[in-house]
Amino acid sequence: MRQLGMIMILILSLGFAGASRGAGMLEVFQENCVQCHGKKGKVKGKVNLLEIGDLDALKKKPELLQEIIEAIDFEEMPPEDEPQLAKEDRAKLLADLEALRAEVMAGKRVYEPTPMRRMNRFQYHNAVIDLFDLKCNVFTLPERMIRDHQQYFQPETGKMADLVRVGSRPLGKSQMIEPRLAGVAAFPQDLRAEHGFDNQADHLSMSPLLMESFLKLGQSIVGSPDFNPKRVGIWKEFFVLNPREERKVEDVVRERLGTFLRKAFRGRVGAGVLDRYSKFVNSRMEAGVSYTEAMKAVVAAVISSPRFLYLYDRSEGSEKVDGLELASRLSFFLWGSLPDEELLKLAESEELLKEDVLRGQFERMVKDRKVKRFCDSFPAQWLQLDRIISSVPDEKKFPKFYYSAYRNSMHMMMEPLLLFETVLIENLPVMQLIDSDFTYRSGHLEEAYGTLGMVGRKKKGQVTVLEFHRVPVTDRRVGGVITNAAVMTMTSGPERTQPITRGAWLAGVVFNNPPEPPPADVPSLGEKPSEGEEHLTLRERLSMHRERADCRGCHEQIDPLGFALENFDAVGRWRENYENDRKVDMEGTLFRKHKFTNVIEFKDALLAEKDRFAHGLAGHLLSFALARELGTADEIVLDDIVARVAGDGYGMQSLIKEVILSEPFLAKANQAKKEN
Repeated sequence: MRQLGMIMILILSLGFAGASRGAGMLEVFQENCVQCHGKKGKVKGKVNLLEIGDLDALKKKPELLQEIIEAIDFEEMPPEDEPQLAKEDRAKLLADLEALRAEVMAGKRVYEPTPMRRMNRFQYHNAVIDLFDLKCNVFTLPERMIRDHQQYFQPETGKMADLVRVGSRPLGKSQMIEPRLAGVAAFPQDLRAEHGFDNQADHLSMSPLLMESFLKLGQSIVGSPDFNPKRVGIWKEFFVLNPREERKVEDVVRERLGTFLRKAFRGRVGAGVLDRYSKFVNSRMEAGVSYTEAMKAVVAAVISSPRFLYLYDRSEGSEKVDGLELASRLSFFLWGSLPDEELLKLAESEELLKEDVLRGQFERMVKDRKVKRFCDSFPAQWLQLDRIISSVPDEKKFPKFYYSAYRNSMHMMMEPLLLFETVLIENLPVMQLIDSDFTYRSGHLEEAYGTLGMVGRKKKGQVTVLEFHRVPVTDRRVGGVITNAAVMTMTSGPERTQPITRGAWLAGVVFNNPPEPPPADVPSLGEKPSEGEEHLTLRERLSMHRERADCRGCHEQIDPLGFALENFDAVGRWRENYENDRKVDMEGTLFRKHKFTNVIEFKDALLAEKDRFAHGLAGHLLSFALARELGTADEIVLDDIVARVAGDGYGMQSLIKEVILSEPFLAKANQAKKEN
């Protein structure tokens, strides 16, 4: 938890004598800070302020400096019950601290390293499809939440369809009827890291058991009865010998394997590597195995090879990625898969390293239908929509949530995902994700919203294929990703809303500033009021948590966010009063400067802080792109990215493009960290 003492000691250390409290600063520090941060060996938050005696000591702790900047920037400190800094003094302090950070990071910035990592399950699936040009899925992927029933996703048009027909993979039957390779079982799903996404390097290790699973998986893929000329796009050119071929079979094998390995291994393949794979095929054929079966055996080995499975920067002695490394980084970010031929050619010639060429490739790739894989991976994880799968509203209290044995969540999760896809395809301002003027609704979802549903829409029986219409939003209580039914449901308990959970979700997702985990000894609030508390509002019941000093700071941060959404019940329907007829109290102040009395004013407050949202979203994108947590040097880059996209209307594609053009994206992932 960030503490007032951090700020006060910095003011003293840096000589901010012009602050509002002036000469009395030392007295405030002595009375309020070191009692918990250093005096008599007492240390909270792992910060001993007595160890930071001067400016040089602080310069050696850039992570602490960044933490303090964030605490001041988000107006989390000083706590509400402590004397506050004047607005002008706070602004000057923040500017001076950012200048100090820039001084510490001046010259050659060193970014956090990304360890070598394997593909996650989603990436492996996509890579195998692209490598063999498969006309079906390899195995079922529940993590892809949407199944497209009409090929609505056409980014090359720059326009999203007004009517889309989709299915829910995790909750519906659609995943069971889609074409896939029979007899192929997926390895376990890679879970989201606590600090981000399921592609984070520190979570993608390779155990001996998993390595054995990959070996068996490769064999089961080529051994599937569906791995045949009908489903394998490269069958004729790779797995079948031309009877009119005049060259030796050994030469044909070597040529075909050279092309195949170049794509599988994302770049040039040495003669020695090609020799080993070619000799394997030839030895199998000499043993009486047919050409087709020998080639199947060798590709099974290829897709189980570490050079296929692992993502890493290979060249040494450089601080920036080379062409091939950049091509792989770019393709796995936007397509979740291997670079295509155009990327490989530009990478091999090093043309891809030119900024205008890189910009051009981004424009091409974001219009390719393979960018659907980005939409199938990033937004659901960013919004943490997997949580809705385990949401179980009380069936007696919310009977309409359960519809013909199917849950409303089948329909709910589609709305924010379709909104995100539209903002990307049409390059709309990212603030549409906060307060959109349109949304996608099914008839059943309209009914589930109750008074927030669009008038005149009727429910239709939909199980496998769900029809969603693009509709204008005229009531600003809805629209965007923060007030949709999916988020409201997954941040609630079975019987009641959970404002603290909602506030923590908003802090982490919208601003990329999640609170610290609560102390282990803090009891949870019951679903129902205790005896004698039936007359209290939820805000009044939760006030007990603010009584603890070690809880107060986080509650000051997340309570205004969570209670801002309190008019939405546990399944996203609108309410004015609680069951005890007490009026819902959702009023609050965002960042101690934007007061709001209803959810529309809350959205206005968020829109007034659009740079914060753009900064947070850019951080999520950069972390996803680089498969690692962000460091202090990255934060400076994010400020620059936001400044550039602000001049371009905050367009979604513009934001992603600036992430790709940023220094961390082009820097070596395995460069060694240096001491400041």
